[in-house]
Formats: sequence, structure tokens, C-alpha cells
Amino acid sequence: MAVVVAREAFEIGGQRVVPGSRAAVALPVSAMPDHTPVDLHVEVIHGKRAGPTLFVSAAVHGDEVIGVEIVRRLLRSPQLDSLRGTLLVVPIVNAYGFLAHSRYLPDRRDLNRCFPGSAAGSLGSRLAHIFLNEVVLRCDFGIDLHSAAVHRTNLPQIRVTPGDATTAGMARDFGAPVILTSPLREGSLRGEAAVRGTPVLLYEAGEGLRFDEFAVRAGVAGILRVMRAQGMVPAKGIARARTPSLVCRSSSWLRAPTGGLLRTFRAEGDLVAEGDLLAAVAAPAGAAETELLAPGPGILIGRAVLPVVNEGDAVFHLATLSPQADTDTVDALTAQLEADPMFDEDEII
Repeated sequence: MAVVVAREAFEIGGQRVVPGSRAAVALPVSAMPDHTPVDLHVEVIHGKRAGPTLFVSAAVHGDEVIGVEIVRRLLRSPQLDSLRGTLLVVPIVNAYGFLAHSRYLPDRRDLNRCFPGSAAGSLGSRLAHIFLNEVVLRCDFGIDLHSAAVHRTNLPQIRVTPGDATTAGMARDFGAPVILTSPLREGSLRGEAAVRGTPVLLYEAGEGLRFDEFAVRAGVAGILRVMRAQGMVPAKGIARARTPSLVCRSSSWLRAPTGGLLRTFRAEGDLVAEGDLLAAVAAPAGAAETELLAPGPGILIGRAVLPVVNEGDAVFHLATLSPQADTDTVDALTAQLEADPMFDEDEII
């Protein structure tokens, strides 16, 4: 007769979360100048049965509110009632930036350049140290949610590390419209986690300080697909992506040829050919216009949304498609997400 070994409780922040339960854990970070305490809030779901440990994090940049909405919906998913393993969800990593509607920390540091951090360093360094050691390194893998900065928007996409078969497989399971190979950056969460042996998917979608329903739905669906593929949640109610993601090996930003008023004629997700007219920039008081043309074929994965530009401002993010790319991918995934039964009209933002 097989011996059934009882699963141990998950311990974090001095709390014990028993199998089959949830808990909200506050990890102390610091205090505001008025002595208001600041904590790293972690939602812990510890399944009855053994399985992987996954973290999902949002708002490493404080203005990236789309990720916060994604994890809010994720935490309400009925599939989590049958969770195998452990899920750690951090809805807001950078509470300072979130409260100030800012990408950065109070001292203007970018938290995503502060890893691995230090217990005795700057505010960003201390926060990075706590998040990395108390959450990230206790997990088998993670998904970090981001958006474009303010005045720009991104097509939902997954960034993966070149040559990393683990994140490549997870990215295919996620099923975002685009998978983009992106090198690791020094000081980033993804870079430091990779060095320590914890693979992290980076999801980019939408605009800073704005909600985007398509980006939110794609994020929730993608996370659940990854969890399904890892055996953490049952397959019921989680549809695989009907069309494989477009794989892009490189990308570049197309910049405003002059300053003025920007009129864009193409949007994120559009496929373009060499010479296609993407935008025009005109002087506010003049009739003269300067056109911005596509330098080659590809898919637009990001764009500026502010109609006032300086010369050299990034206007379109163009990714190069592989020769085997299915050009119907974006339309097919959009239709699938719009018809997804996991969501109802009350969830529309």
C-alpha cells in the first residue's frame, strides 16, 4: 500500500499557510516620511496537492496598472480552487510608484534595474532584495507583468531569453500574439532570476496608467494556460490558443523624422511591408508634412499615442517576422479572447 505523505504548510513572512488554504501576507519594506508603513503584499494560495511553485508579479513599474488588473482577475479564477502546488501573487511590487502614478521610486530609480538588491542599500535596492529573496527565489518559475510607458502602448507580447528552451516553451503555452526574443538586462528582475535558476516570462501589453481589455484578457488567459501546461490547474475552462504565437527574433524603434504633430495611420498588431506609410509629422502652423515609411516588412508591436512629438521620439516598434509566420495570428487570437466564456460583460473595463 502506497504511503501518502501529508503536504507541509508554506511559510512566508512568519505565517504558515496550510495546504488547501489562502492567506494575505504583508512583508514589511519601510515607512513613508510620515511613518505610514509600506509592505510588499503577497497573496498565497497553497494547494492541497503537490506541484510547482509559481509567482506572478505586477507593477514593478508603478504606472503599469494593467498587470494589477490581470492579477485581480486571476485571483478570482475558479480554477485556483483545484490548485496543485503553490501560487504567490504580488499585485503591486512598487507601491511607491503606484501611489504616485509614477514608473519610478521616490528617488527616481527604476526598480527593474535594482536587482539583486541589498538589505542595506537604497530604497529600491532594499525592495528588490526583499522581493527577490522572499518571493522570487522560492519559486520554480515566474511571470512578470508589464506595460509600455505612458504615452505608448504595446501589443500583447511575451519576452523570452535567447537560447532558453524553458521560457520558450512557457511562452508557447502562454499564447500571446507575439513572442519576442529579448536579451537579459543587468539589474533586471528577469536577468537576476535567470542567473539564480528561476526562469521568468515577461509579459508586455497595453499602456501605462491605462486599462486595455484585450491586454487584460490575453494576460489572464495566458497565465492560466501556463499553469495548465505545468499541471497546476485542471484543463476545464482553459482553452489553448488556437493559433501559434508569431515568433520575432529582432525589433527596432522607428523614430519621428522631425518635431510637430503626429498623425498615425497604422496601429499595433498591423502587418506592414517595406515602404508602407505609417505616419506623418506636420508643423502646427504649416502645410508641409514629413512621412514615416516602413523600412522593411514586419509587425507593429508598439506605438506612440501622444500626437505631439520631438524629432527622434520613438513612434513605432517594428518586429521582424520569421518566414514561416502565420499572418492571421493576431486576428484569430483577438476573436478567441472576445469569445472566451471566462469573462462576462461585468468584467469589461
